[in-house]
Amino acid sequence: MNVVFLGPPGAGKGTQAEVISKERGMEHISTGDLLRGAVERGSPRGRKAKEYMEKGLLVPDELVVDIVAERVSRDGSSGSFLFDGFPRNLAQAKALDETLKRLKDRVDVVFYFAVSEEIAVRRLSGRWMCPACGANYNERYIPPKEEGICDRCGKVLTQRQDDKVETVKKRLKVYREQTADLIDYYEERGVLRRVDADLSVEETHKEINKTLTSLRKAR
Repeated sequence: MNVVFLGPPGAGKGTQAEVISKERGMEHISTGDLLRGAVERGSPRGRKAKEYMEKGLLVPDELVVDIVAERVSRDGSSGSFLFDGFPRNLAQAKALDETLKRLKDRVDVVFYFAVSEEIAVRRLSGRWMCPACGANYNERYIPPKEEGICDRCGKVLTQRQDDKVETVKKRLKVYREQTADLIDYYEERGVLRRVDADLSVEETHKEINKTLTSLRKAR
């Protein structure tokens, strides 16, 4: 089964993707992780992606799709993927469909994490990370034992510029504008399921699992 998690920043899709992919033996496909991995390996596509990333530019759709397609087609994969935040637009969605079609596969279900702006801003503006070991915290939901200090390595935590309140609001606006066609696309295909992402992590997890279980039984 192939699953897509869509939703604006702060919807909690990354948290759910990590847990559910492990529980159900699915490969967690995050474009951010794939891009960073390609850059670290120094692959031809990774070198191209690095040029854009170093300039603070978005990596072109074609290059992102190629990197995802390479991963999905790789020998030894589980054949069951959870795409976290990908595709991000209609062009990427159609390219993913073509890639899976070549593999005689498809997207089975798309979960759209519907979250209110108030909740999203509250979640994102509370995020902090360790610049040394990469550990992530949230002052409301996953606070460090000592305020402002990493539990793992004791370094001072920092906040990303794009997690500040005004930036978060702009990110949410851009996301909604860019994904309207994408939501319609999956809705028309009958694979879209809306999730109330204002709920707690536990409640959202239960809602997603209930749908996945029912879909597996129906196959």
